[in-house]
Order: sequence, then C-alpha cells, then structure tokens
Amino acid sequence: MKATFVFGHKKPDTDSVCSAIALAHLKSQLGDNAIARILGDLNSETKFVLNYFDIPTPKYLNDVRLQIKDLNYGKGLYCEENTSLYQIIEYLKQTHLSSIPIVDEHKKYLGLVSMKNIANTLISWDYDIMNTSYENIINTLKGEAILAFDKEIIGNILVASYRSTTFIENIDINRNTILIVGDRHSIIEYAAMNQAKLIIVTGNNTIKNEHIELARKNRVNIIRTPLRTFNVVKVIGMCNYAKTLLETDNVSYFSELDYVRDFQEEHNKLRHKVYPIINRHGDCLGVIQPSDVNNRVKKKVFLVDHNEKEQTVDGIDDAEIVGIVDHHKLGTIGTSQPINFRNMTVGASATIIYQMYHENHVGIPKKIAGIMLAAIISDTLLFRSPTTREQDINVAKKLATIADIDIEEFAIKMFKEGSSLKGKTMQEILLTDFKIFNEDDYKIGVGQINTLNIDELQNRRQELLNTIEKEASLNDYDVLALFVTDIIKEGSYIYYSEKGKHILEKAFDIDNLTQGYYLPNIISRKQQIIPNILHFIEDK
Repeated sequence: MKATFVFGHKKPDTDSVCSAIALAHLKSQLGDNAIARILGDLNSETKFVLNYFDIPTPKYLNDVRLQIKDLNYGKGLYCEENTSLYQIIEYLKQTHLSSIPIVDEHKKYLGLVSMKNIANTLISWDYDIMNTSYENIINTLKGEAILAFDKEIIGNILVASYRSTTFIENIDINRNTILIVGDRHSIIEYAAMNQAKLIIVTGNNTIKNEHIELARKNRVNIIRTPLRTFNVVKVIGMCNYAKTLLETDNVSYFSELDYVRDFQEEHNKLRHKVYPIINRHGDCLGVIQPSDVNNRVKKKVFLVDHNEKEQTVDGIDDAEIVGIVDHHKLGTIGTSQPINFRNMTVGASATIIYQMYHENHVGIPKKIAGIMLAAIISDTLLFRSPTTREQDINVAKKLATIADIDIEEFAIKMFKEGSSLKGKTMQEILLTDFKIFNEDDYKIGVGQINTLNIDELQNRRQELLNTIEKEASLNDYDVLALFVTDIIKEGSYIYYSEKGKHILEKAFDIDNLTQGYYLPNIISRKQQIIPNILHFIEDK
C-alpha cells in the first residue's frame, strides 16, 4: 500500500507536529499506511515535548514533486551482457522497445544495445569475429551439440565456400577458426586435424565418426544445425554477446529520484526513445520511455494545521491531497476532487483529531495523548488565547487523564523550555514560528514567540531590529513583524520593519508605534493579529 504522508506547515510548531503524529497513528490503526513527516526544523518547545513523551522526531519531507519512482516505468527491463544479440532482438520485440540497457552479473549498468545498431551491423555485414558462448550458438542456430569443450567461443568466422582441394591448399585453419561448412567431409577432417575452435555443420549433414573422434582428440567443438549455410551466415553474427555491441557515448540515463519535470525537459532536448534508470550504486533498475510520464502515481498527502499553499510542502500541485484537518481560515489550496476536510473553530488541530479518534472508536495511547495535550496547551497558550473554546478545555482534561499529566505543571515546564533564547541567532528567533500571507499586492510576514522573560529579548533589541530589516529587504515584505507574547501578562510586544509601520499603526489603532510596543490582550496571531492587519489592507 502506497504511503500517505501526514504533515503540518513549513514552520513547524507543537500543534502542527504533534497533531500530524497523532493523526498518522489514527490512520494507521484504521488500516492506512500513514507516515508523519515535518517540513522544517523543530522549535525548542516541540523538541521538549517529543523528548518528554519519548516520541521519535518525524523525518523531514523536502517536497512532493513527482519523481521517476512515482511513475509506472519499465522496472526490470534490461539484459545481461552475455545475452546473445539474437535474444536481444527477441526481447526488444516482446517489450516493444527500441533499445535495452545491458548489465553485468551484478546488475551494474554497462551501456545500451539498440535495434538500430544491430540493424546497421547486419546491413554492413560487420561480424567476422565471434565472441560468445557455445550455448548462445546452439540457441541461435537451433543447433545440436556434437562436441563441446569450451563454454566460450572466440574466433574468426570462416565459410567453406571453395572447392575442397582449393580450400585445403589455400586456407589456413588454426585454434582461432570458426568454420561454417556443409557436407564437405575432407574440409571437416582438415579443420579437425588443425584444431579449429569450432566446426558448424549446416543442413543437418552427416559427420563421419572418424572425424568426430579426430575432433574429440584435438578438443575441437562441433555443432550441427538444420539451417542451410546461407541462413547460418545470415544469423551467425547474432550469436555474439550483447556486450560486443554496447553503446556508451551520448547515452543519457536518470535516477529514480530525479524529478519528472527535469526528465521531461531533458527529453525535449535529446528526443531519445528509451532512457535507462540507474540507482546511486550504479545498478540498473529498468527503462523509462517518454510515454511513461502519463502513467503516474501521485504521492498522497494529508495536511494538518494549515491549508495555505505558501505554508505547505513544495510541489503540492504534483501530489494528491487526500484530506485536511485545520482550525484556521480557508486558504489557497484547491483539490481536483472531493476530500475529507475537517475545519473547526477550536484552539488547536489536536482538538479536532481527538474528535476523530472518538468517532472511529480508537483508543489513544498514553504517549499520543501526552503530545496532543501539549499541542492544545501550546496553541491556546494554556487556554488564555481568545481562540480557545470550551471543547479545547474539555479535550485537554481528558487527554491529561490518559497521559497522567498535571496540566498547569506541565505547561510551565513546556513554556519555559520553549521560550528560552539561549544559543539561538536572531534569525532563528524571528523565523521560529513564522507565517507568510499575501493579500492584494501586499506580502506580509508575521513571527510569534512566547516568553516568560521579556528582558532576555530586550537585551538583544538592536540585533533583533537589524535582523528584521534585513529579512524584510531581502524578501520584499510590505509588513514584517515579530510578536513576542508574554503568556503570564496575556499580551504581546511588537517589533517590526519600518516599511510596514504605518500599516501596523492603523491595524492596531496606535498613534505612534515604537519598537517593543506592548499590546495588552493581543496574544492570538490567527484571531487577532492577522485579521487586524488584513482588515486594514482590505479596507484601504
């Protein structure tokens, strides 16, 4: 069963990460192959929560763009180097391919053999040297093994086309000779006597016993074929190993991990019909044809705690969104078909996911209950945020019972750990919990951190302001602000880029905004900060 990736937004916070883990567990219990992922580095608070409940950090998901591995390409389509060219032709006919990768005994990619190259060889009659196996000759000529001493047959092809006396008098036969002959017994005797590498007797002609014994004595290989001499000459070159006709120059190949769009761009330049697929160890996995792009299996994703395109994983347009759980306003993500979309006016996505566990009659393990509780505490700021609903409080109490946690005591530990600025750069602090919004022609960036000690940030005030201005300039923000929320005082201090000052003044009805201005009762980005900014922009 193909995996469904469950993840929160690009700036992971405790609710998005813990809710994704909890939802992935629920879906797994319901029979889905659901895997939690994260889209960015975890903040200190979330790290503390996962460590506290001994939950492994989900792996990072870079993007969900279509890769070659998401296509139903020709897996396992290749031939080994000692396959005969005759078998290669038959294989190309069966698979409807124009060329095929050739591999060694360890499946390492060596090069291509194409029908075009084989045809050119046939037309040019360029195969007077044999390099193959006894078995390949038997199979290609539909022959009968008379004497076999060598597994490999390497030598020069010679056709007995002269009169016997002329041939014997003028033609030299040695250990490197591969002789094609009909019923000319004197020539067969001559070849056996001179220790030819191989005698191919055509037309199922009789071989005298004394000649067989002479050949046996001199270790001369003999094959008899029902094909006439003319037909043997036509196909003898097809006995050769595939490795004798390898194309290695100007051959492009791809990895399973390469993006489909990159493959398409490269194909538009090269216009080849077949491309080998090679892994990082050099193993050949098969071939891809341009038409395989239409036979794709999109990555399945389930979005948690967001539904804005700017906040989600890169390449979302290439993925199949199978569901969304969120408690924010409707965003910019659309789908091509109906999905399960749970959006409720509650303080945390974890509250919605608790309801999903209840609806599906699935029990919540102690550790999962613990991280879900942490998610609710974090997003509601211990129920102080105006986004908090009675349902959040009731669910938190039930989860606390399952997890055997004292809510107040755990919340203080979590907030203290999460609000520590020790060892963090100002850019890390600014972007810890940062979201981007686009409204009309305005680009807005809003970061938010919680603190139990505002002085810790005030001591680095100028460093913070320089970082904000630099970030705003580099990324062309019309408004860039960091709201530092004091959980105990239930208000926020605001630091901002000068370009957006007038918008923030109007949005929060401030006559003369200054850096570090304290906004009492402003603690919710979702319900207070962003709506105030967007309402002012919309009313302009």
